[in-house]
Amino acid sequence: MSLRHVAVAFGTRPEAVKMAPLVQALRADSRFRCSCIVTAQHREMLDQVLAVFGITPDADLDLMRPGQQLADLTARVLTELTPVLRADRPDLVLVQGDTTTVLAASLAAFYEQIAVGHVEAGLRTGDRYNPFPEEINRRLTGRLATLHFAPTDWAAGNLRAEGVAPDSIYLTGNTVIDALQQVAAGEQPWPDDVDPAALTGRRLLLVTAHRRENLGEPLQAICQALRDIVTAEPETALLFAMHRNPAVRQTVRDVLGDLPRVQLIEPPDYFAFVGLMRRATLILTDSGGIQEEAPALGKPVLVLRRTTERPEGVDAGTARLVGTDRAAIVAAALQLLRDANAWRAMAQAVNPYGDGRAAQRIVEALAHHSGLGPRPADFTVTR
Repeated sequence: MSLRHVAVAFGTRPEAVKMAPLVQALRADSRFRCSCIVTAQHREMLDQVLAVFGITPDADLDLMRPGQQLADLTARVLTELTPVLRADRPDLVLVQGDTTTVLAASLAAFYEQIAVGHVEAGLRTGDRYNPFPEEINRRLTGRLATLHFAPTDWAAGNLRAEGVAPDSIYLTGNTVIDALQQVAAGEQPWPDDVDPAALTGRRLLLVTAHRRENLGEPLQAICQALRDIVTAEPETALLFAMHRNPAVRQTVRDVLGDLPRVQLIEPPDYFAFVGLMRRATLILTDSGGIQEEAPALGKPVLVLRRTTERPEGVDAGTARLVGTDRAAIVAAALQLLRDANAWRAMAQAVNPYGDGRAAQRIVEALAHHSGLGPRPADFTVTR
């Protein structure tokens, strides 16, 4: 099968971060023609990443709507993407991860009998509703895909256990490390709405929390725990990068809005957020990508979720799964803030997610599958 024309489709900020190095690598390789299609499932946050990496889409579906529902968004991706695929006729559509865009784009490609390549394939929690809807999105995408680009050996093992043909699985590492290394090589500015003077001489706690399954009481407990931590540790300051979801913002403001050493900020662009991660002492998050990025920067991560599809970080000691229980979050954070040896053990653990060459491995895998080169060597963790 010749895969000379590759369409890269994505719609959210995390997808854009992880696909940007791949778009760059494909466009730099004369063996391939690369077209870039964005659904704009997330508009403003997507545009931030496109600007950072200098990517201009070939097609922009501009699908984001206020209060959009999953069923409506899925239908719009299918109906709007299909004519683009019919007009351009790529040999393969590359998708990344587990968003609604990923599932719907894969299905649209399948309906047009176009091959699908799944970047970051094989992540699983085993709980179909946690995270929701991501767990089912990635499982179904795995059934639609022809090629599977697994970031870790654990993810590749999940695919083999599900009966995926081994010769269709390529162990590549995660492209998020490629993106992180590219951005971290520069000087990152403070976001405009951060007061750096208020952080001087204090240990910085960086927080993101937005998952659907954490809305309501779990997010309330997370915020109460953050309040307890800042109150117990006068030499700390906290930055909470608030998601656009009004339900998230209301809870965060209600619980944390009156504390003097807490700054509630808008979502920074990726360039600025990398700078915040580099400056942080400890990161608390329910994000998937940050679990992969923080270890590459030597930052301990407390994962504010009941399950994770990224157990490699927990096994390596770079991350700790603390859930949403108020007391558990406080205890874990205070241990790391008060015990230098415990903090150092997590900060110096080996990053299991990538080495900055995942995008090139995927390009070489596409070449191999097209008969244009040898099979690339698997990504291995260097200890």
